[in-house]
Amino acid sequence: MERIKVKICGLTRQQDVIRAVSCGADFIGLVFANSPRQVDMEAAFFLLQDVPERVGKVALFMDQPAEFVRNVISLAPLDLLQFHGRESNDFCRQFDMPFTKAIPMAEPGESTRRFSDFPDASGLLLDSHGAGGAGGSGKVFDWSAVPRSSQKIWLAGGLDAKNVGQAIRQVRPWAVDVSSGVERRPGIKDHGLIESFINAAKAADTLHNQE
Repeated sequence: MERIKVKICGLTRQQDVIRAVSCGADFIGLVFANSPRQVDMEAAFFLLQDVPERVGKVALFMDQPAEFVRNVISLAPLDLLQFHGRESNDFCRQFDMPFTKAIPMAEPGESTRRFSDFPDASGLLLDSHGAGGAGGSGKVFDWSAVPRSSQKIWLAGGLDAKNVGQAIRQVRPWAVDVSSGVERRPGIKDHGLIESFINAAKAADTLHNQE
């Protein structure tokens, strides 16, 4: 069985990127949308330049112009795009890169009906924000509302080292995504929390695969 993937998102400092990679993160995420964790293109290039190929490099956008997205793609070594706003499937796929689409789960019944709206997505990221809101809120949504899906599910929203194990056992996502759950303050990661989160996720995954 394929093991769980772990993404550390909202990185703004090189030392935090290095720590996430050394602890075994599978993906690192940089935020280009308006946020306390936002980075510019120059910073992104600096942060990503020494990240090994085995670690996926993700750029997060939210309702930004296609030209801006293309500029980021041209300057930063990226593997995956993540769209967190009201972007359509057609908008997301125009860049000819794998992408994930965030689905706001504040109203689960309405949200899960949108799963079929993104047939070209390489995965769906389920977060606790409402429609039009950003992620990184630190709030957990009702995991029992996650339906079975043929698409890869990235689980986000209020995850930390204490609850990620239960989240993995209950939802069985393809990946877990954390930002505020490993921070001292927005954009400034706590290295101990990064290590604890990744270890907890992988330990829960190992137990699940042994069942």
